Amino acid sequence: MALTHDIELNIAPGSAPVACVDIGGTKVAVNIADAAGVRGKVSEPTAKEGNNDALARQIIRMVGESCALAGVAVADIAAVGVATCGPFVINQGMVELAGPNICGGLAGKARGLPNDWVTALLEAPLKATFPNVRVENDGVGALEAERRWGALQGVANCAYVTWSTGIGMGLCVDGNILRGKNGNAGHAGHTFVSSNNDALCGCGNVGDVEGLVAGNAIPRRFGAQGFADAATLFVAARAGDAGAVAIVDDLCDVMGRTLYNMVATLDLQRISVGGSVFWHNRDYLLPKLQAALKGKLPALTDGVEIVPAGLGEKVGDYAALALVVA
Repeated sequence: MALTHDIELNIAPGSAPVACVDIGGTKVAVNIADAAGVRGKVSEPTAKEGNNDALARQIIRMVGESCALAGVAVADIAAVGVATCGPFVINQGMVELAGPNICGGLAGKARGLPNDWVTALLEAPLKATFPNVRVENDGVGALEAERRWGALQGVANCAYVTWSTGIGMGLCVDGNILRGKNGNAGHAGHTFVSSNNDALCGCGNVGDVEGLVAGNAIPRRFGAQGFADAATLFVAARAGDAGAVAIVDDLCDVMGRTLYNMVATLDLQRISVGGSVFWHNRDYLLPKLQAALKGKLPALTDGVEIVPAGLGEKVGDYAALALVVA
């Protein structure tokens, strides 16, 4: 898989290959990258069954498969960049995932995940296999990629937001990427911006942003109304179905408040938005999100831009790459 042809990756000739791992609540994707480009993409559903090292073992296997497709020896991989959904728990200095869309032990059986994991092992098994591993929240990886190659180039106060299976962010203030004590800065998907408490999030919260508007929240909240997934909801809304339009407007109200809170808290200049829910409906959603900021405390919001991710649907691939290229 080649990335968009008009992006100059500027990987130095002769650089050793690196592996790029994108972990989401729905799928895991792996690419190999070097000066010859990005290739050998493999993708499959995120492992959620068995022991809590299943995800790490899946990644190790997929790196091998990606190397085979790319014509690269696994032993030649110089680094592995892992951009992953979180949150993170640090255990003996190593990142483990406490991801609400992966670990079924957080919200319990009501969430419907096929495991009882509280965390999924990640960094320790990878570092036992590969010489150099960097794990970051996928919001941070996407933010670094957007600042390097995408819509946030040259912007010192900015954020990347994903509206996808879950809700995640990467945050940058005064040119410094924010990480926090355990690398969890930017988990605004688990904040509360509404009094609506009808939705169980995978983290165990009821009524947080992710529980209300994430891609996997839509069938849980609105399936009984005939909207089995986000695609069905947006098709109906675009066709003028009054019920669907009202639902989408409510989703945008929640997301819009979330973006406003980030702007008001961090004094941002620009926010780029990606993720499958947003990206496939960006023409419909973007004006609604922009309107959510307009006129609210102009000293903070005047001139603030909300824009589509410059890297589009490939932002996850670039996110992992940005973690391991000089």
